[in-house]
Amino acid sequence: MHSTTFRIIPKKISNIQISSVYSILLIGFLFLLNLQSMAQGSINITPKRIIFDGQKRIMEMNIINDNQDSAKYSLSFVQIRMTEDGAFQVITSPDPGQNFADKYIRIFPRTVRLGPNDKQIVRLQLANSDQMKPGEYRSHLLFKSLVPQKALSAADIKKDSSVLLNIEVNFGVTVPIIIRIGESTTMVNITDIKVVNADNGSKRLQLNLNRTGNMSVYGEVSVIYIPQSGKETQIGLLKGVAVYSPNSLLKVRVDLEIKPDIDLGKGKIRVIYSSKSEPRTEKLAEAELVL
Repeated sequence: MHSTTFRIIPKKISNIQISSVYSILLIGFLFLLNLQSMAQGSINITPKRIIFDGQKRIMEMNIINDNQDSAKYSLSFVQIRMTEDGAFQVITSPDPGQNFADKYIRIFPRTVRLGPNDKQIVRLQLANSDQMKPGEYRSHLLFKSLVPQKALSAADIKKDSSVLLNIEVNFGVTVPIIIRIGESTTMVNITDIKVVNADNGSKRLQLNLNRTGNMSVYGEVSVIYIPQSGKETQIGLLKGVAVYSPNSLLKVRVDLEIKPDIDLGKGKIRVIYSSKSEPRTEKLAEAELVL
């Protein structure tokens, strides 16, 4: 949990400036809502995603409060759109080709109360699946904190500071809940690979993941440098890369770790997108860039 404090300059605020402030707050809330981190403040949630894709009708999530303070969360569904740049937007109506999963999922319990270092199991039950057509259904389970953090007091602020707006924010974390009916026809390929300079002067790899078919994909992007002679070296790794249906494109950026013996003017770079699920790793796509 966090307290968010906005300092607004100048001290005199017009009606237009106040309107802008509220726009900033709304954008900030939606951004924070869409973060996929599974450790929000002091709450830990596992697994990081739930997939109903077989005969299982009940699945469990473990919720752990790692803090010394008590916590309380409400559980509800939100619908999310993924952009080509990997950002998330909260929506109310599905995009063409998108199906929501919430009306086919029951949650027990709907409110989680956790004491210090306490844990709780949340059960999700698949319901009315016989009414579902083949394809993928996705909604995101929102864990919203019901115990806001106290905002900063005026005593914490210097007298000559700018106008201060203290806000108590109930932060939340979302977990994708996916139902898959029928066989997957999904395929992925990698295009438009290029090495670019990042803002901090380091090197970064840009590439596009192109998805076709009826279901989402999830995995990690590994970047391997292959010299003209010698040993191959992994120079980049990006985990938790999802291309959600119905999206056909995800623009990916991977920061590279370039050691002194690596010459990006020679050799080639191999990019592998793979799905890691026990007990095996499945290669979803592979491509190379000749340097």
